[in-house]
Amino acid sequence: MTTATNIDATAVNTIGWLSAPDTTIVVPVYQRQYRWDIGGCEQLLADVRAVAGAHETHTHFIGSILSSATTTVTESGSDAAELVLIDGQQRVTTLMLLIAALHHTVLQQPEVAGGAELATELERVLVSSHGGDRTKLRPHRAWADVFESVVLDRREPGDELRDSKFDDNYAFFRSQVPPEEVPRIWSGLQRLEHVAITLGAEANAQQIFESLNSTGEPLRDHELIHNYVLMGLSHGEQREIEASFWLPIEENTGESIATFWRHYLVMSTGREIDARGGRAVYDAFRHEFPRLELETLRALATEWRESSAVYRVLLDPSRAPDPELARQLGYVNTFGRAMYPLVMRAYRDFARGEIDRGALIETLENIQTLLLRRTVVGLDTDRLVARLCRARERGAEALREAFARITPSDERVRIALKFGALPHPAYVLGRLAGVDDVRGLDVEHVFPLAPAAQWSGDGEREWVDYSDDEQNSHRALADSLGNLTLLEPELAERAIDASFPVKRDTLYSSSAVPMSREIADVVAWGTPAIAERTSRLTAAFLEIWAKPATVMIDDDGLTPILDAKQRRGWPRGWEREFSYVEYCGEHWEVYDVKYLFDRVFKRLWADARDAVVSFSARRGGPIFESRAWNGQWHELDESHFLYMGWDSRYMLTAVQGVLEEAGLASEVSVMYSYTGAAMD
Repeated sequence: MTTATNIDATAVNTIGWLSAPDTTIVVPVYQRQYRWDIGGCEQLLADVRAVAGAHETHTHFIGSILSSATTTVTESGSDAAELVLIDGQQRVTTLMLLIAALHHTVLQQPEVAGGAELATELERVLVSSHGGDRTKLRPHRAWADVFESVVLDRREPGDELRDSKFDDNYAFFRSQVPPEEVPRIWSGLQRLEHVAITLGAEANAQQIFESLNSTGEPLRDHELIHNYVLMGLSHGEQREIEASFWLPIEENTGESIATFWRHYLVMSTGREIDARGGRAVYDAFRHEFPRLELETLRALATEWRESSAVYRVLLDPSRAPDPELARQLGYVNTFGRAMYPLVMRAYRDFARGEIDRGALIETLENIQTLLLRRTVVGLDTDRLVARLCRARERGAEALREAFARITPSDERVRIALKFGALPHPAYVLGRLAGVDDVRGLDVEHVFPLAPAAQWSGDGEREWVDYSDDEQNSHRALADSLGNLTLLEPELAERAIDASFPVKRDTLYSSSAVPMSREIADVVAWGTPAIAERTSRLTAAFLEIWAKPATVMIDDDGLTPILDAKQRRGWPRGWEREFSYVEYCGEHWEVYDVKYLFDRVFKRLWADARDAVVSFSARRGGPIFESRAWNGQWHELDESHFLYMGWDSRYMLTAVQGVLEEAGLASEVSVMYSYTGAAMD
């Protein structure tokens, strides 16, 4: 049997291992913070009590503890062995806190059986033999002082108010182990065993660490990245990278450090990373940086630190160097952080002087336009940023074209704003009104979402007197652009349940927001007024959130019906011509011209019959008063029939013509099910 050469694994008594006089246990800088909660402490204490009450030959196995041996020079100049704790920090730290609780109980309660001898045994586990002022376990320096103040009982006044797992778990053990039980708990602790795994110089510590952490509470991606970056370095090199780079990254990103790494990797790789479960971010990091020699690491870490400083500005736009950039970054944050990879790249280029302020603002405006327009028309905004980052690598013009290809057209946005609910209303209304900060304003529904029975739009007819159709049409437009404005909170409170004439004369007229004061000039409020205001505000909307110009086919593929043409010879295997049709804000599952022809004429026969009759009379069809010949006919009513036997070209032309006759052509678009050369 072949013996391992770089790993020494030995089953040991845990207390004996901890008590070894010449060994100090060091927690390296890449380890995560101490996390055990009271539940874990309860389980440990229960296990210790159980083995203490069992037969004297019984022991309790607490798993494996992984370390690497090293030697350091003490202040006296002698060599001292150190064990760098790679895995097992949580268990070892908790054991130390339990033993410290027992030790302090013994010191403060002399009546405990075997007090003096027991205190010495406990102290041997806790205190280093190389100096009585240091603990045997040396945590990460960021929290070493707190740990030592607990274990050595050196807490200062006010320390009881600090938020610390060390304090919490120590206090739990002190409360749960009365003085008379200390000898029994110590007996149980002396029956704990573990496998001590010590690595040689050539062992792959990171790979072994990952294997040991494949079960139990998994490390988070940024913790794995931290370990991966520092694992192969000497202790001195680890301290250098930790102090110069990692701690600034943590300070810049705070609780958002995990998303920082994901966004950084999307930015640098141009690939989407699904962070839902698994270790996708860590795996992407290892793939991007397979080798991290010290000099390479210093250069990369400088870039990471620089990017984290940019990320800090994105999280808190008030840190931007001028008010306009701060305002634009705040606008982008309206839509969440999905576009941070692209924003981080653009802002970093600006900070380096590679692009000017105008180019940065153009990118921020295009991001807002893209996200807002797609939200308005009901398109998802997921999985867009990586392709934009790839385009950015090809230059400013490539990025501009990429934005244009996936930004919905003016026609489509105009339709959606006319019929749909306005997303992000405070942001949209604020920009339309020229208000930089809307935090002191409320979004006001001119026609209320839940009108009282006595509500009136003109001061004459009350809501209860409106017909069902009138009420439904009002409700359908309640959340639309034309029915919304901004109002001071004190005015908005008075607007509740008030009829429009009251709000017009006493509230809107006294508002400091020009957008609201304009409404005071409207005589009556109803669907015509909402439609007129929507049309006017939509024109301003399309100017503020203007789509970048492009000569390319939009990726969203929607083609205004008047620009549509019959596609001939599409590729073999295509089963339908359209993926869907957008009709006046409705989504139709319509797959070919024939079905579109049928549905449009039937819909207009119900909604705009005069236009259909006029169009058909002028064209000599396709509506006839009888089934004049054999063929496929659809009945519209008892005396009008739609002939379905036309060719596709005729049907498409008829659809375009009748929609134009009805004044609805600008509100209908088709999504072709194929693109490219086959479209001609």
